[in-house]
Amino acid sequence: MNSYERLCFKLLGERAKKRREEFLQLRNNLMRARFTTPFEAYLSTAWVSSLLGGFVAAVLLGLLSYLLRIPEMITYKGTLPDFFVNMSDYRLVAGTVITFLIALLLFGGVIYLIFMVYPSVVAGERRRNIDATLPYAINYVTAMSTAGITPAEVFSLLGDSPIYGESSVEARYITREINIFGKDLTEAIRIVSTFTPSERMKEFLQGAVASISAGSNLTEYFRNKAQQYTLENRQSQKVFLETLGLIAESYVTALVAGTLFLIILQSIMSIIGGDTNPFLLYIVIYLIVPFGSVMFVILISSMTPEV
Repeated sequence: MNSYERLCFKLLGERAKKRREEFLQLRNNLMRARFTTPFEAYLSTAWVSSLLGGFVAAVLLGLLSYLLRIPEMITYKGTLPDFFVNMSDYRLVAGTVITFLIALLLFGGVIYLIFMVYPSVVAGERRRNIDATLPYAINYVTAMSTAGITPAEVFSLLGDSPIYGESSVEARYITREINIFGKDLTEAIRIVSTFTPSERMKEFLQGAVASISAGSNLTEYFRNKAQQYTLENRQSQKVFLETLGLIAESYVTALVAGTLFLIILQSIMSIIGGDTNPFLLYIVIYLIVPFGSVMFVILISSMTPEV
């Protein structure tokens, strides 16, 4: 924990401890994201940060509203109760207070929501990275196990190989459970499989526990899993390439040929009609084309598997 998190924990740590059962999903997401910050400190930091951030934003917007006298710019033409009519002389102060309260609730709520969602986002990124690197990590594990290295040492070597990304991180946690907390191999694997964000990694680790418990050949299990995940990886790459080709055809049809047709058509219509301000043409050129291209880029980026 940094100094700010320690301060937040001192302020609200005891209250956060009493709310553990209410934030079970958050606790699990923190574990899956492998955050080093304890749950109580993280929740305390979320509370303090949302209050401070909301208060600062509320003060700034309140001052801006007061200095620019924004509430006095608002007029209502209609019938109002006498109470509101009598309060019209104080609308600057009342409007500033209302702006302060709304900004406090809005910005504080957004900051709190970000704190609640962020661990799940990180866990999702870790899941994608593990799924992408797991076939290569299992091939490495299979090679080490075939060489006669013990399973515990195999996971230790995998944890020391950063080229396998988040799969190496999961292996390091297995080694930590064994070396620091004194767990045996099966118990360490079971604990890590419980909190890994990847279902494929969970399946692999649980299968390893079953193989060890049954006394079967663990090297053969690693070899079979390496072949299975390699085949699945090839199939997913094939599906991605086919989908990418379909998206490329859609892009050419919709944003190249389609927009070119609209530009030519609208240009001809403007010349024939004598329109000196072709609004639709501006929309196509300055909105549809750039924003459509950006949306296709975002779509392809979100679909592209990590390598």
